[in-house]
Amino acid sequence: MRAVALLSGGLDSILALKLILEQGIEVVALNLILPFLSEKGDYAGATAWRFGIPLVRVEACEEYLAILRSPKYGYGSAMNPCIDCHIYMLRKAKAVAEQVDASFIVTGDVLGERPMSQHRRALELEDKEACVEGKVLRPLSARLLPETIPERAGWIDRSKLLAIRGKSRKTQIALAKRYNLGGAYPTPSGGCLLTCREFASRVRDILMHNKDRALTMKEVELLKVGRHFRFGASRIIVGRNERENEVLKQLRDADDYLFEVRGCGSPITILKGSKSREAVELAAKLTVRYSDADADADTEAVVEYWAGDEMRKMAVPPLKDSDSVIARFRI
Repeated sequence: MRAVALLSGGLDSILALKLILEQGIEVVALNLILPFLSEKGDYAGATAWRFGIPLVRVEACEEYLAILRSPKYGYGSAMNPCIDCHIYMLRKAKAVAEQVDASFIVTGDVLGERPMSQHRRALELEDKEACVEGKVLRPLSARLLPETIPERAGWIDRSKLLAIRGKSRKTQIALAKRYNLGGAYPTPSGGCLLTCREFASRVRDILMHNKDRALTMKEVELLKVGRHFRFGASRIIVGRNERENEVLKQLRDADDYLFEVRGCGSPITILKGSKSREAVELAAKLTVRYSDADADADTEAVVEYWAGDEMRKMAVPPLKDSDSVIARFRI
């Protein structure tokens, strides 16, 4: 008997996988690479290698972003379309299950752990929308949920499954110690960037100002770096360190302006959208504000900026009342 297990690499998904492997089920792990996950490191790959099972990776792309633009079941506390996202993942798991001749799907869902997507009615809705009713086994909370097809058919012993409920992670952490997982999983504080207030504000800003609520994978990568400012039809992004400076250079569009203060430690700043004189001046001043040149607050600083292939210069005075300016335009 074969199953497809959704494996994010988080502790819940690892434990769910382990519980199914202990019952002698052949498992193919599915790692969905979603654009808004904040965890670092390939925990899914390491887990598949550790347990000696095949791993299928599927990268979400524009199809996934369409969900964010207009989720059928709305957003959570920020810009997180959790129910629609879970439906998307189950549909992908169903497609892989058909490809590998798997009879059911395994997830690491815990009843009541997430307020929007992991209560009983939401789980039932997600299964129905993905056309996988009765075929999704949630080993960590299975004894609190209706019997699934693999349990009724005798492929899985329900008595060996768990009845975890709520947000506490004590049971999962105890299981991790029992299975000697050590550092094989990320800290539970990781998760979806769309639940973070600052990042969600950036996404909301893009959807409000971009034509047809357009959002591309390239835009998503830009949202993850820098300080973001909105000035009318213009968006200004200021790098915070050398790594982010390089990312901004790589992700800059041909019509974006790029700013830098030469001769000192300086952020890279890009100006997107309208290139009005006021927007260019604000971008230049913000570049100085976050550069080492800002130490001399009484002196104009010269900012170089690239408009296409043309390099220009602008001398700008100190950004007066910088804290209030930053607060007014910061996204």
